Amino acid sequence: MSTADVITIDTLYTGVPKVAAAYLLVDDGQAAFIETNTSACVPTLLQALADAGLTPDAVKYVIITHIHLDHAGGAGTLMAACPNAVLLAHPKAAPHAIDPARIIAGATAVYGQEAFDELYGVIEPVPADRVRIMADDETVTLGGRTLTFLHTRGHANHHFCVYDDASNSVFTGDSFGVLYPHMQGNGTLALASTSPTDFDGPAAHASLDRIVATGAKTVYPTHFGAHTDLTTALSQMHAQLTDYEAVVQHALDNDLHDDALDAYCSRRAREIIEAQLRALGHDVAEAATGIVATDVDLNGQGIAFAVRKIRFKRSRA
Repeated sequence: MSTADVITIDTLYTGVPKVAAAYLLVDDGQAAFIETNTSACVPTLLQALADAGLTPDAVKYVIITHIHLDHAGGAGTLMAACPNAVLLAHPKAAPHAIDPARIIAGATAVYGQEAFDELYGVIEPVPADRVRIMADDETVTLGGRTLTFLHTRGHANHHFCVYDDASNSVFTGDSFGVLYPHMQGNGTLALASTSPTDFDGPAAHASLDRIVATGAKTVYPTHFGAHTDLTTALSQMHAQLTDYEAVVQHALDNDLHDDALDAYCSRRAREIIEAQLRALGHDVAEAATGIVATDVDLNGQGIAFAVRKIRFKRSRA
């Protein structure tokens, strides 16, 4: 195995292949996981480690790009299985890994208790003395490779990406959108993610540019897998983010509230994604079914939340 190798692990999130990934880096007998998905996926991660010829004692780092539970829900369970590992987290994510009560409550409010239990199961806390906060541009080493942590707001205020010099790649979490493999047949199709609760358009634009400015040849979004056509993805997501910002401004200018706000944001999120599908010759029904329908729903919620957040801040000024 080359030190530049990146092992992509399909976590089979929601039981569907190639929806959410975790990644395994191995270098000079040391290992690091990037993303954990849920606690139910931990056996899959440990099997990938065994397949690479290592035991849990070799795991030096468990890295979560942000605290959303399809990325970090299994962190506590994985850390318990890897006795020498340190959890690397954004300063605003670390407290929630140590005490996940608020993030559990927030996700339950979004999904409902039954769906939360089905999606995420048990969320175990991580002992505080096993958590390391990573500052912007801070680095760690794994064997002979250097990992650099880049704070990338926009999707979430507690998000970072990880640049790996050995593979010249960036593990982008949700900051470089979603690139589902089954949607790439007609050319690159990238969908910006504006899901609740921290959508910030200008910050999201800046984060996209920062990722590309690393000079990386490959991005590894959590949803899903390696992607090398960064230029096309970048252009698509900048355009989508501009459209989403216009939705926020329209809702503010027209004083939309409550059900009217939610309905407008949901409709426009669907229309924006449908337009991207149509432009590449995809069936627009994808926006009403399956994986992409979930993104439509979450993006609409995120835009509406952004409107309410701006309105609240203005009321306190």
